[in-house]
Amino acid sequence: MLGLSKKDTIFLLIVIFLTLATPILLQPFPEASALAQFNAGYPDLMQRFAIFGIFAIGFNILFGLTGYLSFGHAAFLGVGSYSVVWMYKLLSYNVLPGLILAVIVSGLFALLIGYISLRRSGIYFSILTLAFAQMSFNLAYSVLTPLTNGETGLQVYNDDPQVLMSAGSPTSPHLFGLVMNDATKIDVGGWQFTFSNGYYFCAIIAIIVFYLSMRIFRSPFGIMLRAIKTNQTRMNYTGLNPRPYTLAAFVISGMYAGLAGGLLASMDPLAGAERMQWTASGEVVLMTILGGAGTLMGPVLGAGFIKYFENIFSKINDNILHTWFSVLPDGLEDAIVFLLHPFIGKGWHLTLGLLFMLVVIFLPGGLIEGGTRTWNAISGKNRKKKQDHAPKPSAHVN
Repeated sequence: MLGLSKKDTIFLLIVIFLTLATPILLQPFPEASALAQFNAGYPDLMQRFAIFGIFAIGFNILFGLTGYLSFGHAAFLGVGSYSVVWMYKLLSYNVLPGLILAVIVSGLFALLIGYISLRRSGIYFSILTLAFAQMSFNLAYSVLTPLTNGETGLQVYNDDPQVLMSAGSPTSPHLFGLVMNDATKIDVGGWQFTFSNGYYFCAIIAIIVFYLSMRIFRSPFGIMLRAIKTNQTRMNYTGLNPRPYTLAAFVISGMYAGLAGGLLASMDPLAGAERMQWTASGEVVLMTILGGAGTLMGPVLGAGFIKYFENIFSKINDNILHTWFSVLPDGLEDAIVFLLHPFIGKGWHLTLGLLFMLVVIFLPGGLIEGGTRTWNAISGKNRKKKQDHAPKPSAHVN
């Protein structure tokens, strides 16, 4: 089906189901429950899960398959956002022209940066991409102010041309009249589920790009990228030039990042240079490694994990902790809150850092490896492997 094997087709169908059911799956606790703090089924966060999942999927095509570690992908994220907002200013709030432009411009920009940076490999490649990203960030803040509006950020004003706007057109991002910010809320018992147009728009695009990444992973092109990662020197000895393949992977990865940046502007019609900072590039590296570099689903899990911590775990404060542990004696309650205080709220980075260290040390393959180990333990595959590899008794000879 769709050029995939039976196993990959089943996997894709599972991903589609989980993606479309996210508004329900991420709302496990009733609204009145003390644990409702951990619900993540609201539109803004769900959209970020999908958008940064796309960002990480694209980065994984470069880093996961070729082993080339880029610290400059935030530049393409910013370029995509600026492209979409400029289409808002010139044409209308329809997101489609802006997203097309975002993919094209980010692809051309990636072609330029990749052509220069891929003349080097290893740490030198990483430093070059970081330098280009920081140059882009500083240019957006200073020299390119007429295009980026500097520190204020690029946004839409009443005196902008918007030549395709009509009297009845929506005044916020939309897709042919389907407004991104509109949502339907359904109450079921103590639960409230929110089905947002913006989330499902991002989710459908995420499913499409995930399918494309599967095709890339399973294609001869993907096999060549893995060969580059495994042993580029040996590949050179065979007479194959790896540069066209790595450049193609870099451009595809940049286009994914530009699409993600465009979707950020599709949800919020504003683009700022802060999206091009080196921290944004480092974040996608963490997402990919945390989830499992070189795997299909790992980067998506890593993106969701980090964004969950950033938006949910960071909101937990001392008052919430006191509510949770109010049944305990006062002294014990205060002691537990005191011990947990450094790891919550503004200290969520510390908790995430510790978890990241544990994953890198004990699960080099990321969260995907952890899930695989757990499944093997539950299903008994580990015991079967041990039995299969156990030495067999030699035959008795009379």
